[in-house]
Amino acid sequence: MRIMGLDYGTKTVGVAISDALLLTAQPYETITRERPAQLRKTVQRLEAIIAEEEIGEIVLGFPKNMNNTEGERASATKEFQEMLERRTLLPVHLQDERLTTVEADRILEETGVAHSARKEHIDKMAAAIILQAYLDARV
Repeated sequence: MRIMGLDYGTKTVGVAISDALLLTAQPYETITRERPAQLRKTVQRLEAIIAEEEIGEIVLGFPKNMNNTEGERASATKEFQEMLERRTLLPVHLQDERLTTVEADRILEETGVAHSARKEHIDKMAAAIILQAYLDARV
């Protein structure tokens, strides 16, 4: 079984998948939705990835404020977590995601991805950073 990492945003969900040995995280895809509240297609795609990639658990980026408090996005993320647990019957762990988008942008810049192309990759890269932090903490 593999682990799926998610970077849940208002318009996109970045997806990353672990390797079979649960050592490394790789960016997988970015799921885009037209309206923030419309999650049906997003969840359907996540369910398809879970089946295709034999996912056994999910790690969801948890957007705490820099002062460690929880705001609106944290509440929305907890609701998404509960919905995912109901729909997939998999455990969904929360992982602090502070500064992961900044780190993802830095990595993309360092690897030579043009600024105009980074938007396409940043969410799945952030998901990989979230998942890698979770995998590293398990050791």
